[in-house]
Amino acid sequence: MRQNARVTSAYRSDYQELVDEISELLGVPATLENRDFELIAFGAYDSEGDLDPSALDPVRTRSILTRRSTAAVRTWFEGFGITRATGPVRIPPTPEAGVYRGRICLPVRHRGVVLGYVWLLESDPGPTDAQLTAAMEVTVRIGALLADEAQHGADLSRELRAALTAGRGWQGDMAVAALRTALGPRGDGPHAVVCVAPWPSADPDDAPSARTVPHATALCTVPWGTAAQSLAVLVRLRSPEVRIPALTAAQRLLGDTDAARAAGVGEPRASLTDLPAAWQEASAAARAALAEPALGPVAEWSLIGPYRLLTALPPDAAHDPAVRPLLSPAHRELARTAETYLDCAGQAGRTAAELGIHRQTLYYRLSRVEQLTGLDLDDGEDRLLLHMALKGARL
Repeated sequence: MRQNARVTSAYRSDYQELVDEISELLGVPATLENRDFELIAFGAYDSEGDLDPSALDPVRTRSILTRRSTAAVRTWFEGFGITRATGPVRIPPTPEAGVYRGRICLPVRHRGVVLGYVWLLESDPGPTDAQLTAAMEVTVRIGALLADEAQHGADLSRELRAALTAGRGWQGDMAVAALRTALGPRGDGPHAVVCVAPWPSADPDDAPSARTVPHATALCTVPWGTAAQSLAVLVRLRSPEVRIPALTAAQRLLGDTDAARAAGVGEPRASLTDLPAAWQEASAAARAALAEPALGPVAEWSLIGPYRLLTALPPDAAHDPAVRPLLSPAHRELARTAETYLDCAGQAGRTAAELGIHRQTLYYRLSRVEQLTGLDLDDGEDRLLLHMALKGARL
């Protein structure tokens, strides 16, 4: 852990030097923020007008003092296309948004991916095109540095795996504390956990680098069943209500997937202490998406309905002896008929239309189901047992 701290400290010093270099090139103060609009370095320039506190606006003041911007401010600036830009973007003053002075945004990219932004206050006269070109060359070096830091900080697979699987008690507390220390500032704020299963590699240490997955903070593999692996992804969110980063990461990892793989997303958590519960939810959602393709390929735990309860049951709990005969391969069509009938709330017309059969055929099949199971489909508890067993058998 001490080694990680030394690396981060060295990077901060390098960032400061590069931002100071841009400030000197352009003759104006510059700030460097990461792609989440968190302040990394502030380069002051020795000019009376630029150092005058009255020249700052609320947005810039908050960014410097709190080292981050609000979600509304981030959304407003991103509306000018800075996430897609490859060159300087000029943003006009907008007093009603708290932006009293215009900005010039220099996107910091590495291998085509935006990793941060250098911000400049507009001045009169402003920087020349030649100066901005020279400053953009410095942002290339900043982008390489950000990517290098991400690569060094992304190898947290052991810490993440331990935090997700250590369970309760002092072992779990120690694992979460180790992960929090390794993450540093990246451990602050809400997070979501993504589960991709099954993960194609049999190597337990074969997890992608966090810098290759949008919004990922750390990744690791976790055993899935008896012989397979799943991939766990820790995703930092701007707010618990905005889950798009987690869904984006899941989609990127699935790629052009087929029915053999799926991803689940747990409920956002404000504290790293709650990651084991979030991992259980993400795993359950992935299992549900594999069992019920209509839920996937990316399923959120909050949207998987009865599978929230079914995935929490022991693996053998769904193997009820009354339903077992119906689950044999010879009766696959009867099982599908019974499940569709129960999904349709016992409405014969809807069920027959869904299956594309005549009502009399439906009634005959349902009578065969009752004969095989000994259950009465006019009895609510028997119907509940059958429905749970059929859904659980998919898992």
